[in-house]
Amino acid sequence: MKSVMLIVMMTIGAVSLAACNTVQGIGKDVAKGGQAIEKAAR
Repeated sequence: MKSVMLIVMMTIGAVSLAACNTVQGIGKDVAKGGQAIEKAAR
């Protein structure tokens, strides 16, 4: 389970860094990633 979460987090991190151009955009992407992780944990 931990390896799956690690892969998810790494993928979200890579996508968020590639997709956003501003600090505000990074914050939004990180928040969305956190929500996805919380949803997956439930």
